[in-house]
Amino acid sequence: QDAEVVRTRDPQRLAQCDVVVDVGGEYDPERHRYDHHQRSFTESMRSLRPDKPWTTKLSSAGLVYCHFGSQILAGLLEQPEDGPVVTALYDKLYENFVEEIDAIDNGIAQAEGEPRYAVTTTLSARVAHLNPRWNDPDQDTEVG
Repeated sequence: QDAEVVRTRDPQRLAQCDVVVDVGGEYDPERHRYDHHQRSFTESMRSLRPDKPWTTKLSSAGLVYCHFGSQILAGLLEQPEDGPVVTALYDKLYENFVEEIDAIDNGIAQAEGEPRYAVTTTLSARVAHLNPRWNDPDQDTEVG
């Protein structure tokens, strides 16, 4: 809760960080490096947690959720991490929220062929509304 959040791609600054997410080009949970942008990266929830059925390639968000989701939910709910309530909620949150983030971030199509309907309220669309327009003279993403 008292962490300093640093936004950088500078390898020297990243090397000083305790946790690095979505940058840095490496996945190494022992060193708390959670990037999925390597050509060799193919991890899914199922490959990291064989008891889970999902095979969608993980994004950095999915990696963090995979490694810490149960622990965070257990703390918030004051329930055992391996108990039925945390397990059920962990699975539902992944299936109905985080998997969408993983798929979109990795360019995985929602449907094969012609979509049956339009989805206009995705998390990605909402985040995109917070970003400056491509032709905005002020491209400072920290202003808000």
